[in-house]
Amino acid sequence: MSSLSQVAPGYRAHHTLPLRVEAVRQLRRRRTLVMGLVLALLPFVLVAAFAIGGTPEGREGVTLMTTATASGANLAATALFVSAAFLLVVPVALFCGDTVASEAGWSSLRYLLAAPVPRARLLGSKLAVALAFSAAAMVLLPLVALGVGTAAYGWGPLRMPTGGELPIGDALVRLALVVLYIFLSQLVTAALAFWLSTVTDAPLGAVGGAVGLTIVGNVLDAVTALGSWRDFLPAHWQFAWADALQPHLEWGGMVKGVSVSVAYALVLLAFAFRGFGRKDVVS
Repeated sequence: MSSLSQVAPGYRAHHTLPLRVEAVRQLRRRRTLVMGLVLALLPFVLVAAFAIGGTPEGREGVTLMTTATASGANLAATALFVSAAFLLVVPVALFCGDTVASEAGWSSLRYLLAAPVPRARLLGSKLAVALAFSAAAMVLLPLVALGVGTAAYGWGPLRMPTGGELPIGDALVRLALVVLYIFLSQLVTAALAFWLSTVTDAPLGAVGGAVGLTIVGNVLDAVTALGSWRDFLPAHWQFAWADALQPHLEWGGMVKGVSVSVAYALVLLAFAFRGFGRKDVVS
């Protein structure tokens, strides 16, 4: 680095590839706009479905779907309920799995490193922006659902399927907690996609691999014969956020879910940074 400083006075490694530049690049990509549009349209699809099929009240089973039309807050909760298991996994895998692999696919990765951008700096910038976009996707869905639901069903308390209501102020806090939990629980998917993105030049391989392994985790969690081994599967805790929408907030399941997700994520990110630091980048 000292010889580089002599050749290029004023060079600062921490000034290369600013987050703002990377964020603008990612924001302008078509897949970002398409993903945002899909998430923004989901609440409208739900409202249209309820308008065509009638109110979900009184149907079999007690879930958030049975109270979806009670208020805007209920529609926001329902949107999270129907999308948490898969739809919200897709933007996380897309933003984190496409970020490095796409540069390799475009044969621009080696030019970024020759700029020169330190490898750890490049990965850190891309990971930070990818996580920020993933978080924005998770915030966008309930925000749009809250607005659409309020317009369609009114502004009111969150009616719980098991009975009782949460005042709207408390409901908004609980919904924010739900979004935070979903984001933290998806860190394992983000880290898996990011690691795959550093070992392949095919963005679809990294994204598809992360989504595929997430689906495998859901399948394994459905195998009750595994017993307590399922506690080590991130998928086992994917709906632990439902405890936040109870009269008395329960933290146990959410703490376990976040712990499992973060533990896996740290290991996978360590693999990503270590492997990419030693990788011979030729694309």
